[in-house]
Amino acid sequence: MTDPDHKGHRQRLRERFRNTGEQGLADYELLEFLLFSALPRQDTKPIAKALLQRFGSFSAALAAPRERLKEIKGLSDISIDSLQAVHAAVARYHRAELNERRLLDSWSKVIDYLQASMEHSSIEQFRVLFLDKKNGLLADEVQQTGTVDHTPVYPREVIRRALELSATALILVHNHPSGDPTPSRADIQMTQKIIDIARPLGIEVHDHVIVGLRTNVSFRGLQLI
Repeated sequence: MTDPDHKGHRQRLRERFRNTGEQGLADYELLEFLLFSALPRQDTKPIAKALLQRFGSFSAALAAPRERLKEIKGLSDISIDSLQAVHAAVARYHRAELNERRLLDSWSKVIDYLQASMEHSSIEQFRVLFLDKKNGLLADEVQQTGTVDHTPVYPREVIRRALELSATALILVHNHPSGDPTPSRADIQMTQKIIDIARPLGIEVHDHVIVGLRTNVSFRGLQLI
């Protein structure tokens, strides 16, 4: 049954948001707020708290796959659309920050974008940022997706695409759904193979970033490149 005071509660939450911004709201309250329009007649507080309990954090709730969100009692398809649209907007915001920049001069923004896009994915993705000679972003493409712990990568296909785009440098990226970004021996070998194919063609591999849960590692930082 709908809480008879839910309209008053919503209004108080809106006023607090207007007065204090997101800093004045707990994670569950901000999730409540996001669900107001999609669930106009429901008390969204228990749904918001269930999301945090199930997924562990605000960002993980936004990034959760649709099929898992459907397991939360009270969430409709429209409300799931709302949550996923917010996650997509966050990723697009960070990506837009990169479009007019030299990526190596904006490394923190590159990492913000990659974390927002990939850290909560339940399957491995391998993506490549293709750069021009001024290290501007030509393209950001997911090359392969895989399972929870493996993604097939085809180095020659990566280089073929770089040549199509006239890219002169690459940043390789993949995520570890386990949350631990420690590179495996296969990760290191695959990276070296791409470097070996790219170098004679005048294409530099600037870095390989592995995205984990709220953390990441850089192959260059580990002196693996």
